[in-house]
Amino acid sequence: IDAAVELTRESHLMSWSLRDLAGQLGVAASVIYHHVGGKDLLCRRVVERMLAQIEPPDAELPWQEWFRALLCSAGPRAAEYPGSAKWMLMHGPTLPVALPILEAGIAVLHRAGFGSRADFAYAALLNNAMLTVSMSDDRLQHEGDGPRDHATMMAEFHQIPTASAEVRAMGHEFIRPLAEGGETAARMRWDYYRFVVDTTIAGLDATLRTGDAEASE
Repeated sequence: IDAAVELTRESHLMSWSLRDLAGQLGVAASVIYHHVGGKDLLCRRVVERMLAQIEPPDAELPWQEWFRALLCSAGPRAAEYPGSAKWMLMHGPTLPVALPILEAGIAVLHRAGFGSRADFAYAALLNNAMLTVSMSDDRLQHEGDGPRDHATMMAEFHQIPTASAEVRAMGHEFIRPLAEGGETAARMRWDYYRFVVDTTIAGLDATLRTGDAEASE
């Protein structure tokens, strides 16, 4: 499992095979099957290792700050294990190690007044955050990979003669930093991630206020 974690951190959870792991360990793949299991189970163990490093925020925080603290911790942590965010999107909170966070988050949302909508609110918050991390994970796999990387996308923007000034500005302000790679791209990725988190929280807060207003009428 330690070796699977390292392979994931170096590449992507979905990109290494059991044969790669066996080669890393200097054993036959059958040895891994015997002692741990197949790739599906190993993926689960890697995600467990990642989730074990995330702790629920202070339960006394307002729900907006609770989820902002959780997601601004969980996003970067998941990004250290590329592919783990996609795994969670596909499998949901099915791991015992995730249960304390799930229970705490649902409790915070119920106290905030979401009621029967707490499940939807929790799913929207976690899914939007993990989807954003997953997209970045997948994009990193394709940097320098011809038509799928940001540099090519940026070049194509310059080749559209009918593009409006606003579209060209988007290319310059949003895509260009991603195309540069390195720390410039990393800053843009996390600026965008925080924007997604803040916007999701603001949207849910608006629905909560609307529900309160309707209930009082």
